[in-house]
Parts: sequence; C-alpha cells; structure tokens
Amino acid sequence: QVQLVESGGGLVQAGGSLRLSCAASGRTFSNYARGWFRQAPGKEREFVAAIMWNGGRTYYADSVKGRFTISRDNSKNTVYLQMNSLKPEDTAVYYCAAKNDYGGGYAAPNRYDYWGQGTQVTVSS
Repeated sequence: QVQLVESGGGLVQAGGSLRLSCAASGRTFSNYARGWFRQAPGKEREFVAAIMWNGGRTYYADSVKGRFTISRDNSKNTVYLQMNSLKPEDTAVYYCAAKNDYGGGYAAPNRYDYWGQGTQVTVSS
C-alpha cells in the first residue's frame, strides 16, 4: 500500500521556522516529482513548492519564494520543506504529494497521483 506521511508541523511564532518531512512507503518515488500544497480554513488547496524527480529544478509559489526551500533525499524516499520567516498567513494544513515527472503541471493539484494526510502548521502573531 502506497503511503505518504507528513511530519514536522506544529505551532510557531511569527518569524520562526519549521521543517516538514514527507516519507513515502509502498513504492519508490525516485522518478516522481514531489510537491507541497496547503489549505487554510475556507480556502482552496494551493500550491506551495515542487521539486523534479532528480532535484534538478524547484518551483515555488510567489508567496513563499525566498522563505521556503524544498529538497528531497531519494535514498530515503523523503521530501522536505524548510520554512523560515513564517507568517500568520502561512497557517494551514500542509500536504505532500507525488506525480509522475512528465508534462509539467507542478502547481496543479489534479496532476498529482498520491497525497499524504496533511500536517497542521499554525503561526501565531
């Protein structure tokens, strides 16, 4: 059974940092692009960041560019999201996802094949 499991969420003050991890099991995702999305209450799920299968290129939403960094370790089947300079508007449930790395569409949720259950990130002001 394929599973993506996020960890590392929590409560942090504005200006602080968190590092999210997403461990995959059930199959190898070394040839899959990996992405992070988030969803705040009453809002649609939005793209945060994505990384190509080999880590050769990364993509970020404008709202997190320069503050968040996505990375991956294919030997561990894991993707990370380092979040610095957090703001209250970053508060959301964060989801990791995986897609076959062809055809682009890194920012489109409907292009992803596998999803984690989400981890809550709360940033207090």
